[in-house]
Amino acid sequence: MTDLTRSKNLPKLSDVVACLHSGGVVMLPTDTVFGLAVLPTQTLGVDRLYALKARHRTKALPIMVANAGQLADLGVVISIAVEKLLNCPFMPGALTIVAKIDPQKCPDWLHGRDEVAFRIPNLPFLLDILTQVGPLLVTSANLAGAPTQQTVGDVLAQLTGAPDLVVQGDAGADIASTLINCSKNPAVIERLGAVSVADLSKWVAVHHG
Repeated sequence: MTDLTRSKNLPKLSDVVACLHSGGVVMLPTDTVFGLAVLPTQTLGVDRLYALKARHRTKALPIMVANAGQLADLGVVISIAVEKLLNCPFMPGALTIVAKIDPQKCPDWLHGRDEVAFRIPNLPFLLDILTQVGPLLVTSANLAGAPTQQTVGDVLAQLTGAPDLVVQGDAGADIASTLINCSKNPAVIERLGAVSVADLSKWVAVHHG
């Protein structure tokens, strides 16, 4: 695969789209921490992403979508809790939702899973990418179990290898998104991040701790 890594200049949107379609792994700033992104249909790219993070393959990767409309193609079941959170002030933003999926409606790459974690980011460049290529597997750009880093150099130094394309820029925050599991009732906060328990409690019944 052609090495598309950039060290100084911000790649064009077309560069990122081309890299993803070729099966590449893209490192890019998000509205939370730096992320690693790959098209879920590119098997070799997904393998490389897991390897870059030294992440165990039993741990599923979260998904980013451009809007709620893309969830239908993933077979996401829109429960009452999910619908409320899709319409809350933290969406788009630093909130990752776990929802059940319909095995009769989900794509092949989601077969075997009964739930999926998804997020709609609040970053125009990233939303443009997602609009063009569709849902992406996007996970924090750090070694599994290690803290997230705040600069491109520190992120690259921590990973086991180099992504195929690096988008320069600053991450939007030094804390990951809050992860809330809406496949359970009440919803369970599985990772406390940028959105607080108090704020979420205004929209759905939640359990934490």
